[in-house]
This record gives sequence, C-alpha cells and structure tokens, in this order.
Amino acid sequence: MLGFALLASTPAMAGVLPSNATLARLAPKANADAIELALNAIQCAQAHGQGSNATRLTLIDYSLSSLTPRLWVFDLASQKLLFEEHVAHGQGSGENYANAFSNNEGSHQTSLGLFLTAGTYQGANGYSLRLKGLDPGINDRAMDRAIVMHGAPYVDPIAAKARGRLSRSWGCPALRTAVAAEVIDTIKGGNFIFSYYPDKTLLARTQLAKCQGTSTLLASTGASRGSARAAP
Repeated sequence: MLGFALLASTPAMAGVLPSNATLARLAPKANADAIELALNAIQCAQAHGQGSNATRLTLIDYSLSSLTPRLWVFDLASQKLLFEEHVAHGQGSGENYANAFSNNEGSHQTSLGLFLTAGTYQGANGYSLRLKGLDPGINDRAMDRAIVMHGAPYVDPIAAKARGRLSRSWGCPALRTAVAAEVIDTIKGGNFIFSYYPDKTLLARTQLAKCQGTSTLLASTGASRGSARAAP
C-alpha cells in the first residue's frame, strides 16, 4: 500500500478531469461537496501514480437514506452520467442511514475514502469486483476484508420501502442484481470509487483528501446529519 505524503498543494491534472460544476449538472441530486472532494482526491492519487489511466468515477454518498439512489457513475472522458443507483451499506454501519464506518475485519461496516477498482471474479455473491483502498488507516484493508462490489437480491428498492430501509451487506457496496454486472464491467480495471460521508473528523483523517489542504476541502462541507463513529 502506497502511503501518500501530505502536500500543501497538488498540481492540477490539466485536461484530465471535468469541473465540479460539470459533474454537478450531470447529477443534480449528488452532493456538490462530495463531488469536489472526489475530484481533489483523484488529482492527489494521480499525482502519486495511482489511477493515471482512469476514465470513470463512481461516487457514493452514504449520508443519504438507503431508500434513495446514492451511487453515481460518471464517464470523466466523455463527461456523461452512466448510472444512478441504489447501493447497500454494511450491517454494522446503521439502519436506513449509515453513521458508523470502519476499516476493520469483522466490523461489517462500510469504509469511506478513495478506492481503485481491480479485477473481477466469480465468488459467493456471484460476479464481483475487487477494490483497493487508497487511504491508509481508512480503507486500506479492503482487500483483506474482501470488500468488493457485487450484486445481491436483497438490494431491492421496492421491498425496502415496506421495510423502511434497504437490506444491508457485510460492508460491501452491493447493487441490484439487474444492474450489477453492467456497472462492474463499466468501472473495473483501474477506475475510481469515492465513498463519502460529511463528517469533518473522518474526512480530515483521509490522507488523499489532505493533498489540497483540509481547510480548502472541508470549509464548505456542512455538519453531518449526526456525528459519525469511526473504528480505529
């Protein structure tokens, strides 16, 4: 795992990434602060040689209700929105709303931060996508924890309305089975996933986010719905 140094500033990767405003127009229901943080984290990763050939960004906003679509897949090269989907969070992260996050094995909690997609495989949950966590101490145990993207029949928005929440995973970003394979094939092989929650303490611990300075990145990030809990 590559440890990222804290930089006062990171040179912009000119001509590679669309603007915050462009992505916000493509996905008006996405949080503008989350988009900004994701693009800054990508710039930092690319400046350190990670994901240099990435063309897709998957943004997940775990501050939103599990009853609503809270995952967006952007094509950064063509500046298009490819998917807007429901996604499950971990059993240990909360009920309808996630409010606890962890990097620890056995926590069954979701991890935050920037991930790089890797290869695919057929596993217990069918066609699945391995994820490499790029934030030391935040999500860098993703491979060891088998935190992967996969489809699951329990990701059922219709049943969720009756239950009051989407069913949950063991920490994986699980998708509807009807779209999972298509999403996985779209983002596999070295593209970015950014998992967001608007808690300043957690965001300040994210090494990649610090590349542009926490004061710049977090100044416009409002208070979270409630204080998030983070396991060490």
